[in-house]
Amino acid sequence: MPVRAGEDLVADQTFRNPLNPGPDPFLIFHEGDYYLSSSQNDCLRIWKAPSLAGLTAAQPVTVWQDGDPSRNQDMWAPSFHLIDGHWYFYYTAGDGTEEGHRLYVLKSRGADPLGPYDFAAQLGAPDVWAIDPELLRLGDRLYLTWSGPDNLLQIAPMSDPITVSGPAVYLESQGGCEEVREAPAILQRDGTTFLVYSTCDTGKPDYQLWMRSLPAGADPLDPGSWIQHPAAVFTRDDAAGVFGPGSNGFFRSPDGREDWIVYHGKETADYTYDGRTTRAQKYTWNPDGTPNFGTPAALSADIPLPAGDPGVGVAPDPTADASRV
Repeated sequence: MPVRAGEDLVADQTFRNPLNPGPDPFLIFHEGDYYLSSSQNDCLRIWKAPSLAGLTAAQPVTVWQDGDPSRNQDMWAPSFHLIDGHWYFYYTAGDGTEEGHRLYVLKSRGADPLGPYDFAAQLGAPDVWAIDPELLRLGDRLYLTWSGPDNLLQIAPMSDPITVSGPAVYLESQGGCEEVREAPAILQRDGTTFLVYSTCDTGKPDYQLWMRSLPAGADPLDPGSWIQHPAAVFTRDDAAGVFGPGSNGFFRSPDGREDWIVYHGKETADYTYDGRTTRAQKYTWNPDGTPNFGTPAALSADIPLPAGDPGVGVAPDPTADASRV
């Protein structure tokens, strides 16, 4: 909380997790504000705040609801990207059955991440189960990554941000358990692309992050181009009371100097999907050029805000509770 000194508010330069009560977070910093979305089931929402610490009190903006019963439930795993002056919002949705999950994308009418948005397309094969879409950009080429049949990783080329233009390619990936390879997240540095993905059932305490990498110039549609890293890169920390960390994204600090991971975790080792909340923390880089995510921070930890973050003394956006639907 901000500290009062006389009549002024002094910004606290730390925050505590969680940032949001939802799972499967995606977060960016764009033109002076953070924008966060998480799985909401019956709609798509974005939280906006000028400080990371302000996201916990920010009011959500509902950017999309859908009247089509084939795709108005289980609205999960959001991500949004600015391309040629428009935001493209990728997500999972379905009809309320496990078999009904498919991939969809919205397109903004302008350059505001809060929309308004229009429905753009269903992505991928219309009758094939799919969740967790994420965009991969390599120069002027676009690819879609996701988790397809049997919860396994897939990639396909795109001719534009709303059109998959080729067949799905299966990316066989290790994971410490057999049942899940999902929630692909893209991280790029010095020409290398890292595909960070979640493994194990998200209800289990051992839900965790693994990683493959693609060297500069390699073909992402050739499964042999992707280098498998041999062990989990982010996993439970019983001493800190953090279980099942995964389903993540990446963002930069406001000054561009720091790298941050956003993810969900829970406080219990029980097998449950309840209690998954959004958390964030800074990460570093190993001498070999791979990311070092460290260990997940306890909810009791006071974490320094990202470099360049003004802190919670900043006045809230008066339009933050306006629905854009």
